[in-house]
Parts: sequence; structure tokens; C-alpha cells
Amino acid sequence: MLDGTLRSLGVDPQIRDDIELMLTEACSNVIRHAEPSDDYTVSTSVLDDRCVIKVIDNGEGFDPNQIVNPEPGAEHGRGLLIMRALADDIRFVNRHEHGAVVCLEKRLRYAPGAAGLYLMAM
Repeated sequence: MLDGTLRSLGVDPQIRDDIELMLTEACSNVIRHAEPSDDYTVSTSVLDDRCVIKVIDNGEGFDPNQIVNPEPGAEHGRGLLIMRALADDIRFVNRHEHGAVVCLEKRLRYAPGAAGLYLMAM
């Protein structure tokens, strides 16, 4: 749904791919790591030239500074590294025993004449 919206606004395909991968990694992390519940909510918004994504889980929360980087070649454990590499801004809010919020922001690039450019000018 998000990709379709960004496509209709005329967002560059590479930016859309980055957003899709960031969101996939954030949701996968909830499913793999949030305990006792893997329930989560995703909210998105487009504000001028930025896409803001929030993934909110109902787990016990986590401290992103305590996450150890994976060994080179590891098949798991790279989600935060991928999100940090692709996002223009990333924030983590730990809601002790009430889950965590991962907020990802990505600057959008639009094709010439795209609807998104027209909406930003309004």
C-alpha cells in the first residue's frame, strides 16, 4: 500500500525500494524479537519531501545501544544496520514493558512533473 502511494506521487524507484527494505526489516525485527507479543502497528506519513514511518510493537522494549553488530557474513542480525544505512534519520523510543517505537525517515526524490512536487508546492 505504501509503495503504491509513493509510486502515485512520483517518488523515485530507488527511494521506494529503500523504504520497502527499511520497513520490512523493522517489521521482521518485531516478529523475531519482541516478546511477549509480536503484535505491531505501522503508521506512515508523507510530509513535504520526507516519508516518516513508525513501527510500534507491544513487546518488552529494547535498548538499541546494546545490540551487538553481527560478524561479517552472518545471515542474521543485520536489520538495524540495514535500517541505519538506508534511513536519513532513525530514532528508537523504548517504552519500558510497553514495547518500542522505531521511527524511520527517508528524504523523497520525485520524478520531474510528479504529483508529489505539485502537492509540496501547495
